[in-house]
Amino acid sequence: MAKGKARTKAVSGGARPSSGRRVIEVPETITVRELANRMEISPIQLIKELMRNGIMANINQTIDFDSAAIVAEDLGFELRREGLPVPEVVEEEAPPARPRRPFVREEDLPHLVPRPPVVTVMGHVDHGKTSLLDVIRKTNVVASEAGGITQRIGAYQVEKQGRKITFIDTPGHEAFTAMRARGAQVTDIAVLVVAADDGVMPQTLEAIDHARAAQVPIIVALNKIDKPTANIERTKKQLSEIGLTPDDWGGDTICVPVSAKTQVGIEDLLDAILLVAEDADLKANPNRPAAGTVIEAQLDRTRGPTATVLVQAGTLREGDDILIDDIYGRVRAMFDENGERLPEATPSTPVAILGLSGVPEAGDIFEVVEDEKTAKTLAAQRAEEKRLAALRPTRVLSLDDVYAQMQAGQVKELNLILKADIQGALEPIRSSLERLGDENLRVNIIRQDTGGITESDIMLAVASKAIVIGFNVRQDPAARRMAQAEGVDVRRYDVIYHLVEDVEKALKGLLEPRYEKVVLGQAEVRAVFDIPRRGKVAGLYVQEGKVTRDALARVLRDGQEVYDGRVASLKRYTEDVKEVAAGFECGLGLENFQDFQEGDIIEFYKQERVG
Repeated sequence: MAKGKARTKAVSGGARPSSGRRVIEVPETITVRELANRMEISPIQLIKELMRNGIMANINQTIDFDSAAIVAEDLGFELRREGLPVPEVVEEEAPPARPRRPFVREEDLPHLVPRPPVVTVMGHVDHGKTSLLDVIRKTNVVASEAGGITQRIGAYQVEKQGRKITFIDTPGHEAFTAMRARGAQVTDIAVLVVAADDGVMPQTLEAIDHARAAQVPIIVALNKIDKPTANIERTKKQLSEIGLTPDDWGGDTICVPVSAKTQVGIEDLLDAILLVAEDADLKANPNRPAAGTVIEAQLDRTRGPTATVLVQAGTLREGDDILIDDIYGRVRAMFDENGERLPEATPSTPVAILGLSGVPEAGDIFEVVEDEKTAKTLAAQRAEEKRLAALRPTRVLSLDDVYAQMQAGQVKELNLILKADIQGALEPIRSSLERLGDENLRVNIIRQDTGGITESDIMLAVASKAIVIGFNVRQDPAARRMAQAEGVDVRRYDVIYHLVEDVEKALKGLLEPRYEKVVLGQAEVRAVFDIPRRGKVAGLYVQEGKVTRDALARVLRDGQEVYDGRVASLKRYTEDVKEVAAGFECGLGLENFQDFQEGDIIEFYKQERVG
């Protein structure tokens, strides 16, 4: 039987009809399905709310009364045990409804109306994401094709049963997360495309991690069911093993068999999207100054800067003065995905706009302002703020910051991205980390995978304010540069105990100051020389950064470290030098090491205190 563990509330056996909540009688224990039936809501909605409260239960699982009461209160119900009388209580004012999505202000609440869902489609390469998007677009576009500004603006709308659905056409989950890293929250639902003949693949797992980190519901489109090698049941089994149990298996994940090639199941997929959107209760106020997010932008040779924006609140009209970060403009013209000109765009509508002073970045927020003077003034202020911010080091969150932020009530969970060299190391590390913390702060592993630390990991860390933990793995140079630029805390360990101990100390506020390796440069051994009375030295070509005489050095052979120590000598030709820059050759000697081999990579670094 599932029980709540994330939080507790004082739960009485009675109800409060005067609060406006609907009263439901339930027994001491009840299944998730039966509770959803009595509340007259979707089991999917109930399971989601249970998960938010730390209660992992499927549709057929039994939960106790206290757990049911906690979740029921969040959904606007009051539970009381069957057979108990309703006690009299003093009437109390119901709390105001809380906005469920960005761009909803307090003053918008009385004016909210339903809006179309915004959907992002993700999946492993070659599993048919692009084909599926093309089929949906060609068979369900709102308007017919017409010549115009562009035939592709990165987003489009389709219509089903008189209701619209907006699809964001991103190149992949990295682009999806890059937008989130810039503060953009555009997606309401993620459609995960999984080929039924191929099953769950590495990029499938990555896409799931990114969607879960964004906290959006996932619908699985089981594509390529027309192929003779398709195995739907095997694919569903693989999905259930990674936490996406299909609804027809008693889980809460809607799985729709489709074929982009034969166009089978497309209507069912759109129906599923509308069903999940209905549970999400998506609303916006169209009667306010427009605001939203840039989906993509480019410089058009004839029309100047153009941007595809998603309107998320208000109504955008031609002639509106807008501000996008430090770029301003007046909407000179708007076009839909078919190139047709639009006089206005309501919430969840994607449009291409002209009239900007520059090219914004994907993920930037736009807002309509009072007039052109206001737009120019604010743009100039933001440009100066960005210039000053660029001079300061960026810092998102480090293990050293966690306890202080917890004490201030700013952080309730520590998000971690866990990378290890082998699958067998992941589970013991994960289970050890998840046992740490308490009701005030818990560990939340948003991604675990084998292999080195990559740019995708850093991007996800930025978007989720996470810390990257590596066990027996390297960080590739591009990921290292991005982590330094974005201020992401990356920690690497070779002993599980030390890894777990550091996280535990951070949660308790006991973490000692930390020293980190700051890479100065990298060089390749091109030749090995045997010098009389000196031993062997390496002839190097400096590939990036610089080599310095006072640096520490790591010798890497086939990705494995074979030496870590000090530089003994550094020469250019016959002269001793203090440093050698990228693009030059030099001779190197190391303390207590002569086993150089051609092709070895030597990484030069220094130790810096970072906490």
